[in-house]
Amino acid sequence: MAKSGPQRKASASLGSSATTAGTSVPGTVSGGQQEGEASGGLAALRGEIDRLDRELVALMNQRATVAGQIGHMKRTTGQLTYDPSREETVLERVASVSAGPLSGESLKSVFRELISGSRAIEQHLRVAHLGPAWTYSHLAALHRFGSSVEFVPVASISAAFEEVNAGHSHYGVVPLENSTDGRIADTLDNFSRLPVKICAEVPLRIHHHLLATCDRTNIDTVYSRPQALSQCRNWLARHLPDARLVEVTSTSAAAETASRTPRAAAIASRQAGVHHGLNALAENIEDVAGNTTRFAVIGHADSARTGRDKTSLMFEIEHRPGGLADALAIPKRQKLNLTWIESFPLAGEERGYVFFVEMEGHRDDIGVRRAIESLERRCKRVVVLGSYAAAAAVG
Repeated sequence: MAKSGPQRKASASLGSSATTAGTSVPGTVSGGQQEGEASGGLAALRGEIDRLDRELVALMNQRATVAGQIGHMKRTTGQLTYDPSREETVLERVASVSAGPLSGESLKSVFRELISGSRAIEQHLRVAHLGPAWTYSHLAALHRFGSSVEFVPVASISAAFEEVNAGHSHYGVVPLENSTDGRIADTLDNFSRLPVKICAEVPLRIHHHLLATCDRTNIDTVYSRPQALSQCRNWLARHLPDARLVEVTSTSAAAETASRTPRAAAIASRQAGVHHGLNALAENIEDVAGNTTRFAVIGHADSARTGRDKTSLMFEIEHRPGGLADALAIPKRQKLNLTWIESFPLAGEERGYVFFVEMEGHRDDIGVRRAIESLERRCKRVVVLGSYAAAAAVG
């Protein structure tokens, strides 16, 4: 009997060990059980994702159906299918109503493609841009139209204008100004000679990358568009002082050239590098942080009023003292804020200048309308290039 105590203790000890090794002790879970429960929890969450995806697909198709009904109503009343001011309003509203965790930019990207796909059901849009693919003009067009359009790469800014003017493309995307280099002269010149309208703007953040198939130490030539080389001149002087800089028609053409040229690099977008199989040797090499190019979407009609608009116009004044001051006093009297003014000489032998002016407000606003009417009385020529919604920077 004296031995029974220790035996019972040993049995208890063994039982305790067995219990610990098993699953019966409260608060302890074996590795196998943890994996099983985790696997079961993961499967349940994935099932929930699948259910939500089915609901999202159904809702997106419902939305596309309603958008199709709107498109049908537009066609019967002679309205354009593409309404940039409305699309901008929708994207801003989507970002503003979200409580997270998705960022506003992420939601805008999703809805931009949803809108693009819905629009494509109703109309096949052709959009001209400076080519080839993956230039900054192409990226700006993607941000504005989404991927469900036919992009038409052209060889020059003038060619983009001609595409739209001739009716071969519904819209074009052309650079208007850069925060580092200023105006794009080719664009302003084409506005002065062709009857196209600005219907939207796309301020695109420009990030230049050094792209090549070789190491940086082996680079002897750098290709890019003149503006891109200019915007990276200080970086190039510090890091590639002996490299030959060669201007080409576009940043994407530079990437294509670098992909087949030994010891060559390109300055272009990351997307152009991926497309042409180049490595990014240095990223964001632009000299000025926040480098932004503002693109104009050109077509045959401007946009409806949103309440946060801009209006662009060109005017030609008499070549006399005080002529410009008199013209610029007109928007001031209407309390209109001028956001941009540029001048360039008239082509040919005639002396004089054409002025490009951008102001806050829509051409249907009474103050803007009065300013335009006053300018028409005082200037030799006034051309309203369009009213469009002010847009936030993307990219």
